[in-house]
Amino acid sequence: MLRIHFTGEDLARIRIANEPDPMWEMLLSLHRLQKKDAGVVLGPWLRESLTRIPPTTKLLTALVPPGGIAPDFLTPPVGGGLAAQVEALRSTPGHRLLRDLRGFTRQGVSRRPPTWLRELAEGEPEGIGRVADAAHAYVDAVLGPFWERIRAQVSRDRARRSTLLAEGGWEAVLSTLHPSVRWEYPVLRVDGPGDRDLHLGGRGLRLQPAFFRRCGPLVPGDPTLPPVLVHPIERDIHWATPGGGPADGQALAALIGPTRATLLSALADGAANTGELARLAGTTAPNASRHLTALREAALVSSQRHRNATLHTLTDLGLALLEGGNPRVPF
Repeated sequence: MLRIHFTGEDLARIRIANEPDPMWEMLLSLHRLQKKDAGVVLGPWLRESLTRIPPTTKLLTALVPPGGIAPDFLTPPVGGGLAAQVEALRSTPGHRLLRDLRGFTRQGVSRRPPTWLRELAEGEPEGIGRVADAAHAYVDAVLGPFWERIRAQVSRDRARRSTLLAEGGWEAVLSTLHPSVRWEYPVLRVDGPGDRDLHLGGRGLRLQPAFFRRCGPLVPGDPTLPPVLVHPIERDIHWATPGGGPADGQALAALIGPTRATLLSALADGAANTGELARLAGTTAPNASRHLTALREAALVSSQRHRNATLHTLTDLGLALLEGGNPRVPF
C-alpha cells in the first residue's frame, strides 16, 4: 500500500494538470503495447500503432518492462510539452542516471541488460541522447495521430473533477480517483504492491490524469521529486472514432434502456464500483444497484466483492453487445 501524507498546506497546493503528460503517456502506452493489453476501448489505437512503431522503440522497451517499474528519469517533472520534456530527458545529470538505473536493475526485470544500457549506467555521454531521440520518435509516431483525441479525454476528466471540487472540495476529488484509493484525512491510501509512505511536507501534489493508465494511481519512485499522482481516467468507449460511435449508443439505449446502456458503456473501460457507476449514470446508488442486478441476471455484467465495495465488470456477452455483435478484440 502507498500512503500519501498531507498537511493543510498540501491540500491548499493540490493542482489538477490541464494537459496529458507526453512522457507518462509514452511510458504507460508502452506497457499496453508490450502486453498487447488494449481491450475494446484501446483496441483501435493498438491495431493502428502496431504498424507505426519506430525501430528505436527497442531502446525504450529495455527501460520500460511490461511487468516492472521504469526509471524516473524517463518522466522529467517539467512543463512545456513534448519538446521541453525531451530536452530535459537529454540533459539528465549523470548522477541521476546512475541512481535510477541502479534501482531499475535491482528489480530483476532485466537480468542481462543490453550493452548500451550498461554503458548508459556507466556515464557514456551519447546514450541518453539516443534514449531522448527514441522517446521523441515514439510519441510522434505512435501517440501523435491520436493526441488531440487523448487531450479531449483528459480535458473531460479534468472538467469533471473541477465540478467535484466545486461541489464537495478536495475530499470529493481524492476519494473518487479510483476504487483502490481511500481518503481519510490526512492520509490518501492507495492499494497496491509494496509498502511505502510519501510525506508531501508542504510541497503540494499535482494530480496528473493519464489516458493509458489502467490500474490504480502511481507516483515516481524518488520521494524527493516534485510530488505527482498519476491516475487513470474514465474514457468514452468511442473516443477513437471521430464524431463518436455508431448512433451514439441510441440503438443500445432503445434495446435495454438509457441507464443500463450508460452502465454498460462505463464498464467497457474496466471494473468500477456501484457508487462510481451511479454517478456516471446520473442516478442514485440504490437505483444503479437495481439496474446492475438486472444486467447481471442477463449475464451482461459480473460482480465481485472487493474489500468494502462491489466491483462490476463486463462479461464477454456484455462486451459483444456493446460492440454490436463483433467478436472480442484479440489483444
